[in-house]
Amino acid sequence: MEEAKALMRKTLPVARRVLGENDRLTLKMKNVYAVALYKDPAATLDDLREAMTTLEEIYGTARRVFGGAHPLVTGIEAALREARAALGSRETPSSGGI
Repeated sequence: MEEAKALMRKTLPVARRVLGENDRLTLKMKNVYAVALYKDPAATLDDLREAMTTLEEIYGTARRVFGGAHPLVTGIEAALREARAALGSRETPSSGGI
């Protein structure tokens, strides 16, 4: 997982610059990065929150660009549900704290 995350951190800025924020491949790469974050058994709460933020961002963009029925959009939606569940199972009332 660490290798996947490191690769995505390195290549995502290039994809954004070359392909653009709304490109299918850029969105897919962000999705892969977010999934790698929340599926990592050693994921921290910060990793899970970053995954959620990334997925929420790309879901809105992908839905606007491709429409709700597009396979990329439905895949991101499924990943968003899984990431929410992962975050919810790890957060406790005291860990979200004030």
